[in-house]
Amino acid sequence: MKKNFSKYYLYLIGAVVGAVAGFAYWYFIGCTSGTCMITSKPVNSTLYGAMMGSLFFSIFQKEKSSTL
Repeated sequence: MKKNFSKYYLYLIGAVVGAVAGFAYWYFIGCTSGTCMITSKPVNSTLYGAMMGSLFFSIFQKEKSSTL
């Protein structure tokens, strides 16, 4: 368990930060008409934020160099 967490901790942190940001976006800005696909429901906005946060934080993951 520790090995997996140390390997994917940036993805998990990014997902949590993105989920909080997605929910905050829905709560404070949202969609007034209800026709927006992502921001019309809090679940959609939170999941989209988690996915984007995870992808963004993956940029900072160090690549292991392979020697031949």
